[in-house]
Amino acid sequence: MAHIITPEGEKKLLSDILMAFGVKEEHAKITAEIYTEADLKGFTSHGIGRFPQTIIGLETENIKTDPEIKIIKESPAIATINGDLALGYVTAAMAMDLAVEKAKNVGIGAVATYNSNHFGITGHYSERASKKGMIGIAITNTEPAMAPYGGKDKILGTNPIAIAVSGKKHKYSLDMATASVARGKIFEAKRLGKILPENAAVDINGNITTDPDKALAGSILPFGGIKGYGIAMAVEILSAIGGAEIGTNVKGTARADEKCTKGDLFIAINPEFFGEKSEFLDKTDFLVDEIKNSKLSEGSSEILIPGDVEARTSENKKNGFEIDEILYKKLKNICDKKGITIENYLK
Repeated sequence: MAHIITPEGEKKLLSDILMAFGVKEEHAKITAEIYTEADLKGFTSHGIGRFPQTIIGLETENIKTDPEIKIIKESPAIATINGDLALGYVTAAMAMDLAVEKAKNVGIGAVATYNSNHFGITGHYSERASKKGMIGIAITNTEPAMAPYGGKDKILGTNPIAIAVSGKKHKYSLDMATASVARGKIFEAKRLGKILPENAAVDINGNITTDPDKALAGSILPFGGIKGYGIAMAVEILSAIGGAEIGTNVKGTARADEKCTKGDLFIAINPEFFGEKSEFLDKTDFLVDEIKNSKLSEGSSEILIPGDVEARTSENKKNGFEIDEILYKKLKNICDKKGITIENYLK
């Protein structure tokens, strides 16, 4: 039997479960919204499939239901936030919103966070800024999953980076891990019994593997060889600027049964403070048009820009998508604990 859920059903299901575990309504709705956005965009490794990890975090009290999120250091353009072990989605949304407000006033805002939790898809936060007329940048480090270039020990995280700019008619939205594959994709492949792409990971002996279990025990490889490694290391360093941990001291992003020690950095840039905003947006659109209208290589049918695939996937999934049987059983067990009937939320 297929288990189909609509975006509206997912938001309602996840927010109701979170509130049943004691999360305040506002925080539950923010979290459910971002989980659903991940599924719509095709980042299923960060969507409802990861939700059971959040519940583990709540049950082990590594995620607080009523945190006291505090700004501990601040200037007109800068701030550092202590998330007090809040749901990472909530801390991150607050941080980017604060960065946007600072950028409105002084041209740029940069907000670092620590003592928070996994926040889902990085691109939500860069787009959160771009929807308000800013250039949005978001980065985060994760617990070690990736070997440095030429090595086999896990030291760096998968360390995603997201950048978003909205022109007058086009949107550029990059959201990528600096590893060859996001760790969430490996967990998802393990759950679904799938293999990994070639040259994505090595086992504990440093040999290339497509087996998710061997990859999780071993290391993910950086994308693009030494260049991806360099970017991953930069993200690692910058993510710790507010006081978060770094390298092998980062914990709790893949396993919610331990305290999360990673950090985030959110940057909003206001084009109005640099030149003519309208001209800048026109140039952004010009570049997108120039790229899309350029000649195709042999065998190619279309040129895409970052964000196109996610937009199309969202359109295709707007009427609902399937939850696999293994995930359905996990969600049902969670619902049963709180007297929630999961079938009421399915299509």
